[in-house]
Amino acid sequence: MLLAINANNTNVKFSVYDGAKAVGDWRIKTEAGRTADQYVVWLNQLMIMKGLSLKSIDAAIIATVVPQSLFHLNLLCETHLGTKPLVVGDPSVKLGIEVKMDIPMSTVGADRLANAVGGHLTYQKPLIVVDFGTATTFDVVDQDGNYIGGAIAPGIVLSVEILHSATAMLPRIVVERPARVIGKSTTEAMQSGIFWGYVGLVEGMVRRISDEFGGPLDVVATGGLAPLFHGQTPVITHLDPDITMRGLVEIYRRNRV
Repeated sequence: MLLAINANNTNVKFSVYDGAKAVGDWRIKTEAGRTADQYVVWLNQLMIMKGLSLKSIDAAIIATVVPQSLFHLNLLCETHLGTKPLVVGDPSVKLGIEVKMDIPMSTVGADRLANAVGGHLTYQKPLIVVDFGTATTFDVVDQDGNYIGGAIAPGIVLSVEILHSATAMLPRIVVERPARVIGKSTTEAMQSGIFWGYVGLVEGMVRRISDEFGGPLDVVATGGLAPLFHGQTPVITHLDPDITMRGLVEIYRRNRV
């Protein structure tokens, strides 16, 4: 079975696949100094609860945007699982797409590349993948599945925390859809600004990207807060929480054959 690992700035997600089917997935808070020994104890217990065994894992693939975590995740795979992982962004790992950027592929976020592969695999048309994570990213994929670039904005939770920590009187709020746009309290006003502000961000960026791209693009939302925005704006055409992991599984398949 395949262990797919996606380490982002907030969480590290582990998914175990039997072929193309996910048989277990778990998250742990990202801590750059977390050791391979700590990972394996945690993962082993959760797999046992699912009726799975570490011994069944015979392959692994890693995508990470936290370079400090890569050493320990590599060690987890090589020392405890007995398999050398593929690392997305490594020049030896084939994506099966072109990365049409002005910078080396290794400097593009590995999750963004996986999103491009997973998105094209599923939708087979030009796309914008909007990932509502620690950062809110917009990744553009052309008709042939090639990654042609995108945009990066501050993430929603990050914006909320900065708004709270950098001001004297604004509270920390829960991110949710407010009942109205014109807030009648400080909390309502903040929720409106965050929620509808990000809806406006998505709508404005999708319009500008589409204009520059020169044609219509389907918009796929993913990431932890994507369900909050799906259905709140007509520009988001799909909600796909598994697009990154699906991309990792496909990248592994393309390198195995």
